[in-house]
Amino acid sequence: MNRMRLSVRVRLTLVYGALFMVTAGALVAVTYWLTARAIDARFRVPSETSDAFVRGLAEGAWPLRLDQLMALRQEAERQMAEQKREVLAQLLQSCLLTLLVVGVLAIVIGYIVAGRMLRPLHRVTATARRLSESTLHERIALDGPRDEIKDLADTFDHMLDRLHRAFDAQRRFVANASHELRTPLTINRTVLEVALASSKNPPETKALADVLLGNTARHERLIEGLLMLARSERELDTRTETPLPDVVRSAVDQLGEQAADKDLTVEVDARPATVLGDPVLLERCAVNLVENAVKYNVPGGRVWVSTGREDGAAVLRVANTGRAVPSYEVGAIFEPFRRLRGDRVGSAEGAGLGLSIVAAVVRAHGGVIDTRPRPEGGLVITVRLPAVPAAVPAGAGVRNGAPSVVTDE
Repeated sequence: MNRMRLSVRVRLTLVYGALFMVTAGALVAVTYWLTARAIDARFRVPSETSDAFVRGLAEGAWPLRLDQLMALRQEAERQMAEQKREVLAQLLQSCLLTLLVVGVLAIVIGYIVAGRMLRPLHRVTATARRLSESTLHERIALDGPRDEIKDLADTFDHMLDRLHRAFDAQRRFVANASHELRTPLTINRTVLEVALASSKNPPETKALADVLLGNTARHERLIEGLLMLARSERELDTRTETPLPDVVRSAVDQLGEQAADKDLTVEVDARPATVLGDPVLLERCAVNLVENAVKYNVPGGRVWVSTGREDGAAVLRVANTGRAVPSYEVGAIFEPFRRLRGDRVGSAEGAGLGLSIVAAVVRAHGGVIDTRPRPEGGLVITVRLPAVPAAVPAGAGVRNGAPSVVTDE
């Protein structure tokens, strides 16, 4: 059974109201008991006094008999007891009505007071929701007495200070790594290309240079993948409306030659879908998905790329033929340096970071990924991103590795 989720404000109000009602109910009970005792003590005629009065009347020249006088006394006592009951009933009714009105008022006041007491916590929550890598400079800076809530806010501010310093250090590290790692590899590649182009070097030297040039290219791809992964895992600095058909068209155009080399048929169904995000990262996401579908395919296979809107979300779906993929291996392909069993990490096909970058980009844009094996072999990878109302015309498709216009029905 699902439990009702009540806010802290409502729970505090209920606690305040319950405590007030219990306390007020006990006060009403004690007041009723004390009033009843006071009435019994004050308005009760002692029996000896009443009997002496009746005997005095009987011994005098009173025209009534003794039994009639006793009956009058009993009637007077009955009427007095009835009046006591009426007074107590009226008192109880007035107390209960007052308790109800004051109880409702206490609940309303408790709700307002709880809201004022929780206002600093709402401020902490609002600040935490606004925070991103680019807004870590914001602080709560809560004013007021030194209580538990202010201690919490100050602790949160100190944590933000540490996070801000950590993100600054990360940005500096990425920038320095980008420069320090790319520069030596660029120099090595230039030297090796000069050695290959020179006619003075013997064939053995050129063969060694060719091998080293391939290793350098793989290292460059690895560094580019690591830097792209670090960038995609950060908070988005800018967001612009990006049509997914344009992103898919660019990705397919970039990989058309690779698809043609493997004699693959690439079919595109580009229906309108626009997302709010970083166009460069979204294009890299599409390129990596299509590249993965091309690389891990069979000669003469097929790749299906489609975009559109489903259930209010922008969808990018890439499917491909290939070898059968066990369902228990699907979750591992989005981890860095992980491939399906039998695919060697560090091979010429890449560094094993393509789908990791895809997962990081999708997370940064608030989307989800759904991956399913095809019964005939290969995978179907579906990316769902938050869509914007703007729609764009359908784009172009690619068949057999060459660009071709497709019509969206």
